[in-house]
Amino acid sequence: MARPPSPRQLPPALLLLLLPLLLRAGYYIPTKGRLMNSCLQARRKCQASPTCNATYHYLNSCASSRTIPSRAEEPSVPRDCMEAAQQLRNSSLMSCTCHRRMKNQATCLDIYWTVHPARSLGDYELDVSPYEDTVTRKPWKMNVSKLKMLKPDWDRCLKFAVLCTFNEKCDRLRKAYGEACSGPHCQRHNCQGQLRTFFEKAPEPHAQGLLFCPCAPTDQGCGQRRRNTIAPGCALPSEAPNCLELRRLCLSQPLCRSRLADFQTHCHPMDVLGTCATEHSRCLQAYMGLIGTAMTPNFVSNISASVALSCTCRGSGNLQEECEQLEESFSHNPCLTEAIAAKMHFHSQLFSQDQGGADSAFSVMEHQNKNPALRPQPWVPSLFSCPLMLILLPSLW
Repeated sequence: MARPPSPRQLPPALLLLLLPLLLRAGYYIPTKGRLMNSCLQARRKCQASPTCNATYHYLNSCASSRTIPSRAEEPSVPRDCMEAAQQLRNSSLMSCTCHRRMKNQATCLDIYWTVHPARSLGDYELDVSPYEDTVTRKPWKMNVSKLKMLKPDWDRCLKFAVLCTFNEKCDRLRKAYGEACSGPHCQRHNCQGQLRTFFEKAPEPHAQGLLFCPCAPTDQGCGQRRRNTIAPGCALPSEAPNCLELRRLCLSQPLCRSRLADFQTHCHPMDVLGTCATEHSRCLQAYMGLIGTAMTPNFVSNISASVALSCTCRGSGNLQEECEQLEESFSHNPCLTEAIAAKMHFHSQLFSQDQGGADSAFSVMEHQNKNPALRPQPWVPSLFSCPLMLILLPSLW
């Protein structure tokens, strides 16, 4: 039986011509970097090379013996460890990344920090987050009719809390951290772990709705509900530690170190106007990634939309300026402030007193979720959205 002819490959020149049309139509042209950039994959590739494998094992021994310096000490890495890291500069390990929702995230992050010994001590550049630089969103699966089940006199934070109960996953994960973070003798470690699970796995629109719900300046009940979203009574220390000591604790933990680097990368203000180094949604994702770590931020009061770390700069001595810079990277960060304000404004539109405004806001969200050109997410092939391709492609077979 004759085998059917295989399709001919597109000529390179024609591919370049069609590339903008492919992307606009909803196609994603994969690159080797995106497919092979996981630190787990890079480590397996390194194991196949005796030289790379030996160098990695040496760096791993460096990581095992490394300690985070005290506030008075300058961070340093032994010269032989830095030289070993340089030997891997052409390895895919040096550009590998991890994903926040991957199964073996801890192992992936350990690999990342092993091959970046200087960054392990807090020597961050502004573009070295260990997490892959993508934002994926699942559609907001909310029937607009459910808005009518919310009482008009409820504050917006209460409305978002009720909307969470309508979603099985959000409700289940919220109850889990609520149980872990309640009671007079809560275990902070367990509470923080459940908080991280919620903000990693709950549908992002619901998680952001709970955390960034807008409140009227005089509505302290709403503001209190917003502040209590992260269960500060259990998740945060009862007495505010020094901010530099808090950072030192964070740097000693690969997960917290990774989330802090991600925040510094994506919530870095480029100017005094609040222009972020990356898009607002990426900054908010990095901010939420810190919740449940040693560097958990929160709103400063029930009547304020400003956020800050639960720490102080008292007793910082000659490191007072460095401590204040760390504290102000949250409390006086124009990029973060603008990102939170924009998200709260969007959330306020969902519950406008005019039901038509709510319907319109939801339709906009649904339109954004359905249109790949309006948001970064994995591309879904859609050949029929591009008539020109229908004309060109059949002639190539």
